[in-house]
Amino acid sequence: MLPRFLLLLALLASAVRAAPDARPNILWILADDLGPELGCYGYPLVKTPHLDRFAAEGVRYTHAFTTAPVCSSSRSALFTGRYQTAIGAHHHRTADPQPLPPGVRTVTDHLRAAGYFTVNVTPSAEVRRAGGRGPDGATGTGKTDFNFKVEKPFDGTDWRQRAPGQPFFAQLSLAAPHRGPAWQEAKRRAGRIDPAAVPLPRFTPDHPVARQDLADYLEAVQLADSDFGDVLARLAREGLAENTVVIFTSDNGQCLFRSKQFLYDGGLRVPLLVRWPDRRRAGTVDDRLVSGIDLTAAVLGLAGAPPDPGMHGIDFLNPGATARDHVIAARDRMGLASDRQRAVRTHRYKYIRNYFPAIPYLQPNLYKEREYPTWNLFKELAAAGRLTPEQRPFAAAVKPAEELYDVLADPDEVRNLAADPVHAAALADLRAKLDAWLAAYPDGGRLGEEPLDILRVNRAYMESTRAPRPAARP
Repeated sequence: MLPRFLLLLALLASAVRAAPDARPNILWILADDLGPELGCYGYPLVKTPHLDRFAAEGVRYTHAFTTAPVCSSSRSALFTGRYQTAIGAHHHRTADPQPLPPGVRTVTDHLRAAGYFTVNVTPSAEVRRAGGRGPDGATGTGKTDFNFKVEKPFDGTDWRQRAPGQPFFAQLSLAAPHRGPAWQEAKRRAGRIDPAAVPLPRFTPDHPVARQDLADYLEAVQLADSDFGDVLARLAREGLAENTVVIFTSDNGQCLFRSKQFLYDGGLRVPLLVRWPDRRRAGTVDDRLVSGIDLTAAVLGLAGAPPDPGMHGIDFLNPGATARDHVIAARDRMGLASDRQRAVRTHRYKYIRNYFPAIPYLQPNLYKEREYPTWNLFKELAAAGRLTPEQRPFAAAVKPAEELYDVLADPDEVRNLAADPVHAAALADLRAKLDAWLAAYPDGGRLGEEPLDILRVNRAYMESTRAPRPAARP
């Protein structure tokens, strides 16, 4: 009798091991350098049918912000659920990346322990040789760009590599709309956008160079939409759409003149769309403030993994989650461009504290000078005295110690209200919020760096990139 009972237990255990896991797959799609310039966010001119349809099938978050306006710092925070300033990952790029501090684990560490197969969707060598796109057009770039060392961030490069029935967590990074090859591909594949029709923000000079720059970006946004559609089509073909939660967002805001690398909304505000397999809350618009580090906590909640009490984010997908009344962001060194800025964003206001007012906004910046024609144009127009009154402060020799913007009345953030007594109460409130954050979390920006380390970080970049592209003359 006992052998028969033991055989029965063995058969039951085998059946349990073979049964498909009921937990959802999680696909986290990161467009590279994308703001909310999508049709579903009401942006004119761009045609983003795949993302618009996806938004109608899920939830569209209108106030999502990253913790840094640049990829490596932001992705370091996203991958750990901790502010990059608290884990030594705040500089872009870090001269000598170190392991994460004791007790800090990546989101994939948590998910692996919970039984998930973790994937960074990466093209094979054959696909890379063929131009970087897979046969179904749905291949990710494999970008990580963390400012820390980690031995095994992912288990594989494709979810097909998982065990039968095993749930997966996949990060898939789209190349577009990051400047570079994606912009050239967009000119071949995406619908063209008339530069004369683009809506320029007030901080951008109305000039053919600036108009063409924005039109090129918007065409790359349309390419990102096409690539996103390819990914969803692959999920459907493989029968995974009905058991996969899909999250779409970006690592930082738009790659335009005064956006990426700066703490204005252009550098921090990103799209955030979430679709569940059962289409719950389909077509919902959610105006809550969401920080990038909240996504990490939410992914653990979706997977049923134990929460990490050391994470700084909130599981905003949990129905019982407390709504934020503000989000925090930080900018530190960008390549050779050293700075330290901290920002608080509420639904109405943006507060920026500039720790180095003597460093101008337009300090030497190799990346901007070599890749952003509007950056060079702006400096030329400033020297010629051809900027508008709203544009001139960005060309000043110094920065104010504090900036305060009413983003509802002034979404372009060009009227600094820090000295306006009408907004004194708001200024005091946001100062206090930032001070409380500084007291609650370590801020590595307080520490200096070895100058020779910074030079080593930039040497490869200086040697590998082309000479600055001059702005076209009027």
